[in-house]
Amino acid sequence: MGPLSRWAVNKPIPALISWLAVLVAVGILGFGFGGEYNDSFELPDTESATAQELLSQTAGASEASGATIRIVWSPESGPVTDPAVVAAVEPVLKEVSELDSVACVQGPYGPPVGESCEASEALDEAQLAQLPPEQQQAMQQAVEAGKKAASPISPDGQVAYTTATLAGDGGPESLSTADATAIIDAVEGLDGQEGLTAGASGSALSFAAGEPPSSEGIGLLVAIVILLIAFGSVVAAGLPLVVAVVGLFGGLTLVTFVANFLDVATFGPTLAAMIGLGVGIDYSLFVMNRFRQAKMAEKDAHSAAIEAVNTAGRAVAFAGVTVIFALMGLWVLGINFFNGLSVAASVTVFMVMLSALWMLPALLGLLGDKALGLRLPWARKPKKWDPEDSAWARYGRMLQKKPLIPFALSLIVVLLIAGSVTNMRFGFADDGGRPEGTVLHTGYVLMAEGFGPGINGPFYVAVDLPSEGDAKALAGTITAIEGTEGVASTLPTVEMIPLVMQPDTQVSAVQVVPTTAPQDEATTDLLNRLRDETLPAAETATGAKSYVGGFQAVTADFTTVLIDSLPLFLSVVMGLGFLALMLLFRSIIVPLTAVLTSLLSLAAAMGVTVLVFQWGWGAELIGVENTGPIMPFLPVMVFAILFGLSMDYEVFLVSRMQEEWLRTKNNRAAVRLGLAGSGRVVAIAAAIMASVFLAFVPSPTQEIKLFGVALASAVIIDAFIVRLVLVPSLMTMLGKSNWWLPGWLDRILPTINIEGESDEIEDDTAEPQTSNTQ
Repeated sequence: MGPLSRWAVNKPIPALISWLAVLVAVGILGFGFGGEYNDSFELPDTESATAQELLSQTAGASEASGATIRIVWSPESGPVTDPAVVAAVEPVLKEVSELDSVACVQGPYGPPVGESCEASEALDEAQLAQLPPEQQQAMQQAVEAGKKAASPISPDGQVAYTTATLAGDGGPESLSTADATAIIDAVEGLDGQEGLTAGASGSALSFAAGEPPSSEGIGLLVAIVILLIAFGSVVAAGLPLVVAVVGLFGGLTLVTFVANFLDVATFGPTLAAMIGLGVGIDYSLFVMNRFRQAKMAEKDAHSAAIEAVNTAGRAVAFAGVTVIFALMGLWVLGINFFNGLSVAASVTVFMVMLSALWMLPALLGLLGDKALGLRLPWARKPKKWDPEDSAWARYGRMLQKKPLIPFALSLIVVLLIAGSVTNMRFGFADDGGRPEGTVLHTGYVLMAEGFGPGINGPFYVAVDLPSEGDAKALAGTITAIEGTEGVASTLPTVEMIPLVMQPDTQVSAVQVVPTTAPQDEATTDLLNRLRDETLPAAETATGAKSYVGGFQAVTADFTTVLIDSLPLFLSVVMGLGFLALMLLFRSIIVPLTAVLTSLLSLAAAMGVTVLVFQWGWGAELIGVENTGPIMPFLPVMVFAILFGLSMDYEVFLVSRMQEEWLRTKNNRAAVRLGLAGSGRVVAIAAAIMASVFLAFVPSPTQEIKLFGVALASAVIIDAFIVRLVLVPSLMTMLGKSNWWLPGWLDRILPTINIEGESDEIEDDTAEPQTSNTQ
């Protein structure tokens, strides 16, 4: 990247034209050949995956796979069977049934609507007519039991729902965004008619209901304020923003193209924007800050720009690659869901890094002294910079008077914040956590009120019978499930077995409704009870092997897979980070300190997340409707992102310390002058990064809200407590051992110099353009 950045400084016009050509090519890929986002993921070799594979052979496949949507309504007074209610609801159900994504709508007021439903109904009647009289009677009794157990009208007659089965291959992705919007619009139109309250539920609708509103503007506004204060110049404050936004455009456009080849979650672009905008501003800020320092050292604009790209530019390239490696480490988990997210975030980071090392140097070369122009009236004119006389050097001297005290205090603070992480529970957010008044939240609440809290998160048990048509084995299994503590009901019941059991039935689906809500800890306890006690005992008694699937079971298996893969993931990411920093700083202690303290920052960030989203501390202030478990992939994703960012701050901070150490061989002076050179820019960068992340907290999407809080707290804790207090204090106490490297290792390691060679910094055979010195 060094030659590219220096060329951009020396030849700004050709550099900007070539950068524009790159953006055009990226735009063609993204807009012309973009893919579709989806939230599907697979967990091979897990019980829930086995259950889903078996359930795909049964009539319960649609429900279990999430390929159904429920539209639910409740009148303000009177029963749901009131003629006025029926007249208001039926046109909506007919409208939904006519959508391309919907195959069948089964409601409480009449026969199912849709060709698939009609064909199925006719087939059932024909089969019934061929049975002997005694079997017809048993079948009729089973039908009556089924109507009672699976009635779409609540026992009190106040709530009713219809089930819409999706067409296509049966997954949640079968519902198009346009049809999802049409369903939401139809339900919103029904809400309020004849005093009705209407909502909808279903994972397919949650996935396809549209992208959340963007919050980048709020983060940019805060970043502008911080940069104006930091630089006192409109142009200097604007350059990092312009460069970051252009790079972000390129990155997000590439994310759309990546969706052709990998499963990128619907919230993936928002997550990528959150990360890309933050690091993009930071990377440009680091280059601009070094340019400003060189100008304050009375260098001409061209030399200052070359020095900036040869020093801060190298650090940006190293830091950006570190972030990308940390994100790509998610591939070792072997889960396609993470692969798409990691690549989406990585290409965005790459593009904003490229923008900071290509577009920004070209602008510095083109603008020259004007890059610090349009100074604000109240901003003082920069004077010659003396590191020892700076506020950050004075802060360093204060830390170094008694370094054990700030080290101990910062460590205690981080550990106290991290304490709650030991109580973290994992689970996915449900529609109960969506903003009050939305269609999905209303649907969740109405279903819980009418049919019990467990209806919003049932388990689906695939019962593999010992022989085809073994009704006795199925009855024994269902009886065992019904007798399990925490089970509200099953479908089918034992009485309904003649209805579901055919002579060739090998696998039967059993829906299990818990007595508790999906995110209650008791629901997880029920899952474990079914898997560890009830079903093994039933298998011994009946010979039927059973597997528990459904959304809640997938969550539990997802967590197990992550925990099992975590040691490998941490080893890869932290190991590569350690080796990279060892090469960079030619030290054992500095990289060891960096990777261990990054774990401290992660633990503290997860502690904050537990306090807010699980315990409810301040939850109302940020619009969290319901507290509950934490998404199982959050710690892994946050660590991948945080590790890269913390290595950024470590590189920018310690590289200046190393520069002074190599010059003076005085560790205390190196730590102090490193703070003087980079402490200010690290603090500004962290403030901007945290502001960008916090700007996404108002998002109505629970995943983005969760990431916003987790990443913002991670950056604040890591930068302001760990990197600017704990690490300098510890490095002061460790003395010259910070820079120790075994002699044999020193001889074989290649030399990497972040600060550049003196001849590179002074170089420039190319004549600066006139605009550089104006």
